[in-house]
This record gives sequence, C-alpha cells and structure tokens, in this order.
Amino acid sequence: MNQQAHICIVEDDEKIAKVLLDYLHADHYQTTHFIDGASAFQALRTQKFDLVLLDRMLPGMDGICLCQALRNFSAVPVIMLTAMIAEDDKLDGLEAGADDYVCKPFSPREVLARVKAQLRRMQLASHADALEVWPYVVNQEHRSITVQGQLLNLTPVEYRILAELFLHPGRVYTRQQLLDLALDDNRESSDRTIDVHIKNVRKKLDAVSSLAERLQSVYGVGYRFALAQD
Repeated sequence: MNQQAHICIVEDDEKIAKVLLDYLHADHYQTTHFIDGASAFQALRTQKFDLVLLDRMLPGMDGICLCQALRNFSAVPVIMLTAMIAEDDKLDGLEAGADDYVCKPFSPREVLARVKAQLRRMQLASHADALEVWPYVVNQEHRSITVQGQLLNLTPVEYRILAELFLHPGRVYTRQQLLDLALDDNRESSDRTIDVHIKNVRKKLDAVSSLAERLQSVYGVGYRFALAQD
C-alpha cells in the first residue's frame, strides 16, 4: 500500500478534523484540510488527491453538492462522513457518487481502515491487457471502461460492479454478491445500496450508448448484463 497517498479532508469541525489529521499523519499519509466545500472544490479541480474524506454538512456548498460536482470530472474515491444515520440519508450520499460512508460519532481507527481499504482496491489492479468486447473495453490494468470509444467516468465501486457484469455477460449476480464485490469490509449494507450504484451506472451508460438496456434486474435475485441476443 502506498503510505504516501494524498488525502483531501473536507471537515468544518476543528476537533474532528484534528483527530483525522493526527491519525492519518501517524500512518504517514499526506493530507490537505479544507473547512468548506467551495475551497475544497477548487483544489480538487487543480490538484491530485488519492482519496477524499468528505463531511456531509458543510457551510455553503454541502457534501452532497460537492460530491455531485466532483463526479463530473473525477473518479477519486470519496468516503462521506455523516451524522445523518437514516438509510435514505446514506443512500443520498451514495447516489451523489460517494464510494463509502462513516456515521458520526466514529472511531478514527475505523476511518483509517476504510481509507486503507479504498486505496487497496485502487492498487489491486490486474496487469492483464485490456479485455475488449465491442462496443466496450474493460482495462483491468488502469481500472477503466470505455464504451463506443468514450471513457466512462466511474467511481471505484461502480467500476468493480460494471467490470464484473461486463466480463461475465449472462451471469446473474445476487445483490449480496455485488455488495461483497463492492465492499470488502463485511459491514452490513442493505440491498438498496447496490440498487443506487446500479442506477448511477445505468445513467452513465445511457449517456453514451444503448447498453443500459442490457443491464437488467432479475426479479427477486439481483442483476445481470444480458447477452446481445437476449
């Protein structure tokens, strides 16, 4: 794992930010801290970060708006920090493009573990050549997917789900199988978590091709990417 990863922390609570900074520095991560969404957004447009820790409730531009804006140009992993523990609130964060969430109050060690898990997923790329099945190309080395020549702006979680479905057309995956694929920390998540990620993937596919129609739900089971002749 690259312990020199650069973490962007967007948190207006000074005490919480200090705890996060102390734990990340102790584990040799580089950090840059912002107390509002607008400043963080400008930095994220011009600087390279390996991961973002994003508070949901921020002055001015809140975490949901920042995450949505970020996803227009970046697939950097985002872990949302939220005091809003209702399921719908968590799903709102995922629908905005977050890859993970941690509920406040949280253990700093848990946040650090989730940071490591997200960075580890980014680095576990296969060194195989790109696998091409026109009209899409799954590049496992660069963890990217191109559809009809257009690169999809996928989050890490979206990439893992869509690559698995693309590379095994016709196979039906249960929601739990897709959850296990997307989240490797064995925490409890509802089926709706996967539904939100699939919804986001479909939107991105629909913008560039007709493949979204082949990303099908299987009633009572889960999802599959249908074969062309289905």
